[in-house]
Amino acid sequence: MLSLVLGSSSRYRKQLLDKLGIPFIQDSPDIDETPQADENAAALVERLAIDKAKALADKHPNSLIIGSDQVATFSGRIIGKPHTKDNAKSQLMQFSGQSVTFLTGLCLYNSQTGGHQSLVEPFNVHFKELTERQVERYIEQEQPLDCAGSFKSEGLGITLFSQLEGRDPNSLIGLPLIALTEMLINEGMDPLA
Repeated sequence: MLSLVLGSSSRYRKQLLDKLGIPFIQDSPDIDETPQADENAAALVERLAIDKAKALADKHPNSLIIGSDQVATFSGRIIGKPHTKDNAKSQLMQFSGQSVTFLTGLCLYNSQTGGHQSLVEPFNVHFKELTERQVERYIEQEQPLDCAGSFKSEGLGITLFSQLEGRDPNSLIGLPLIALTEMLINEGMDPLA
């Protein structure tokens, strides 16, 4: 019987995977996340998801290892984590009345066979017109400094949006559960079996 490993230290991804009711181990891979020359956002997140899963293969033989990585893109550029309140305010004011696309790379690696499944799941977030005061108050309350795009959709961030568009809202938080469930079933691990 294969065990399930979440290759991430993210508490958000852990909470999402808990929803499936399958026991799993959480372990954090140590990989270089530097983009390669001429690598677009989709290629970057898929490569990093695969690298994260494979990085744990020796440590977790006979396992299905989940790797995931996410970037936010705006006007063709990758948007990172703000780290400071000023950067968060600047990001959110730019997004006012605009759309941000989140790309989540997902990989399920079978360390027993060496095979993997991977994909990139897009999700679009449409922001309503925001005032400077709304943005400041949001940052004050939620402190989204460690979140790509400067918001947490699972919290008060939902008040910033006019529309969410995509196949799986879980992908916005960092782990597309619909796609992951399909991958798990392909490997004989059905959450409903």
